[in-house]
Amino acid sequence: MTQSHPAGKRPRLSAFLIVCDEADRIGDCLDSLAGWVDQLVVLDSGSTDQTVSIARRYTHDVYQTDWPGYGAQRNRALQKCDGEWVLSIDADERMSAALKADIDRILCESGLDATLLKLPWRTWLFGRPLQFGRYTAPQAKLFKREGARYREHRVHESLILPRRVTRTVRPPLDHRSWRDYQHLQHKHLQYACLLARQKADAGQHSGLRYACLRFFTDFVQQYVLRLGFLDGRRGFLIAIVLGQYAFHKYAALAMAGIDQPAAGQPRNQLQSTNSSCVEASMRQPSVSYVI
Repeated sequence: MTQSHPAGKRPRLSAFLIVCDEADRIGDCLDSLAGWVDQLVVLDSGSTDQTVSIARRYTHDVYQTDWPGYGAQRNRALQKCDGEWVLSIDADERMSAALKADIDRILCESGLDATLLKLPWRTWLFGRPLQFGRYTAPQAKLFKREGARYREHRVHESLILPRRVTRTVRPPLDHRSWRDYQHLQHKHLQYACLLARQKADAGQHSGLRYACLRFFTDFVQQYVLRLGFLDGRRGFLIAIVLGQYAFHKYAALAMAGIDQPAAGQPRNQLQSTNSSCVEASMRQPSVSYVI
């Protein structure tokens, strides 16, 4: 059922971020939202830097919480939003003027039937945007709040809507995910191990042969089938990283059934990664690389 608004009047729009130790980049994200959204919500899960104080320069809706996992934390943030539409954005993303104008134009349409607007990523890797592959896919970022929720997964939480009618905007959402090469590798390894634990908890199994196979199939998918080779050296690099990501995910899953702790002993780091800051250990001085 569509909901009409007076011509030219945008429905109320909330935006939320879930963050931890993002002081070096949250300001740029919030700058791109300030004065545009009607409500800005920030949930911080244990920052030890200036993330919270920076966020409070932009909004009073800043909350400090524990870390229940990505899906559960997004649902917490969503519950604090009061807009008819909600934008889920991360500290490493930026809204351009063109993207905001296109969203305003769509949301002001009379009789708008869409319940989800997907925003195409423009992901930057060592100074240039990737033009092809997984990191250019449109993301489910902007949606009608009524009845929406996230699956409560450790990572790669998906959005559930009672009715899904999708449109994709044209201008891209800038995505500056990786600070340097170490961060690029560490972040993919962390997510691979989180997802492996999620799969293990669901009773799934794997083996090293399958992990090796997935390295090659995921590399080929990114580099050949998704035309990553057209991105030159950056395309080759990200295809290798995504192949490694697939290998680590299924290798960690294979080891989950073998490397069980003795009674009374803590799990190892890869088995129990549930820190309130998944990337807290990555806050090393940035290293510049020329690719």
